Amino acid sequence: MGWWPPAAWRRWGVVVVVVAALMAVSATAAVEEELGGRESGVVAAAAQGRWPRHRHAYAAMMYMGTPRDYEFYVAVRVMMRSLARIGADADRVLIASADVPADWVRAMREEDGMRVVLVENMKNPYESNLGGINRRFKLTLNKLYAWTLVDYERVVMIDSDNIFLQKTDELFQCGQFCAVFINPCYFHTGLFVLQPSMDVFKGMLHDLEIGRANSDGADQGFLVGCYPDLLDRPMFHPPENGSKLNGTYRLPLGYQMDASYYYLKLHWHVPCGPNSVITFPSAPWFKPWYWWSWPILPLGLSWHKQRWDDLGYAAEMPVILMEILMYAVIITITRLAKPGMTKLCYNRRPEKQNAMVQGLIKMSAIVAMLIAYAIPFFIIPRTVHPFMGWSMYLFGALALGVLVSNAFLLPLLAVLTPWLAIIGMFFVMAFPWYHGGIVRVLAIFGYAFCSAPFLWASLVRVMDSLQTMLEREPFFPRLGEPAQETEFSKLF
Repeated sequence: MGWWPPAAWRRWGVVVVVVAALMAVSATAAVEEELGGRESGVVAAAAQGRWPRHRHAYAAMMYMGTPRDYEFYVAVRVMMRSLARIGADADRVLIASADVPADWVRAMREEDGMRVVLVENMKNPYESNLGGINRRFKLTLNKLYAWTLVDYERVVMIDSDNIFLQKTDELFQCGQFCAVFINPCYFHTGLFVLQPSMDVFKGMLHDLEIGRANSDGADQGFLVGCYPDLLDRPMFHPPENGSKLNGTYRLPLGYQMDASYYYLKLHWHVPCGPNSVITFPSAPWFKPWYWWSWPILPLGLSWHKQRWDDLGYAAEMPVILMEILMYAVIITITRLAKPGMTKLCYNRRPEKQNAMVQGLIKMSAIVAMLIAYAIPFFIIPRTVHPFMGWSMYLFGALALGVLVSNAFLLPLLAVLTPWLAIIGMFFVMAFPWYHGGIVRVLAIFGYAFCSAPFLWASLVRVMDSLQTMLEREPFFPRLGEPAQETEFSKLF
């Protein structure tokens, strides 16, 4: 080794040190990556429902077969994300029927962090008692699967039409079953607390088999029959030491505040218990996620703000852009094809069209006006933001109103008078400084009373224009009749 120059030794030593340092850094990075992978794997596994991350859970359900499946899918995602935003210290579980689309399940697991439990739809032995619109409740007995979530000490079962105003984790201190009495005699199953138990679940299945009395044919009537003495139970007050209670309790009204209280006062203040959760147990067309719910129902804007923050409206934007393009094309073609009044040669004739034809033409014009105001309402995505929804509705009604005006040669202002009235009603409803719901209702009725004469005058103007059009007849030959020679034809 004596022949190796000293400088070369020094260089070789530097190389060895550098290589050793690089190997150490690589090994450290590999260990950190492995640990990080394990941690992310734990989170991913928990999100996919392999095991619970908390002792408690908020649970909701989803089933298919109603005309509003997509709306409830969006509503569940918004509600569950709102629980994460307010810092709920519990798992978020979705009890989903096996026929829920796979891409929906994937989005709720991977993007929303829910634990999705797939179940088979529970047969409803009371289905024959559900009539008409209430048939949409035939699968609500799937809520009973909440008692099978035995990985958790307590579960809060919630409907998707709830808005959480603040954290409600103290509910996990309640007993084996707790619910709110919105109705003076029957508790509401839009939110209730339960202790999971397979014995209780099997007992409920037995009650279904023997046909326990059910007042409404859905989950609420069945559970009221299972806990008939809840009205006589004490009110729930969470223990200060954080311990859990045993037994059944009534929950304060503040955990299921009916939205109608807000519409009476235009603010929340329920004295008994915290003001935590708002529910919408009203007609199905007045849920908070519909774009027309604001300003008709002021709380709709709060729900859409939560959706804007969490999910956005990317799914509805292609439909909105297509509608904008369609209405723009309608207005452009209508304006370009508008018949010039000076180019129509009218000639009064002694013979008149019979009354039936005139009546059909008048009816067609009125129906066309109604359709012009109805079509935009039904083709707008239902869960779009109210500002976008109302803008699209007004733009669509304007485009179709112009089309009807030109098609029947009606005065444009008379056709668009209802359009102007809708804009005025919009601002009256959205006025933010009402002292209460009663004052707001009186203002709306006052506006409607003042607008009625203008609407009537526009209708009279439309009917007069139709009558004038029918009394004139274009100087063109009828089918089967020879063309009449005129002074204009001699010029050619």
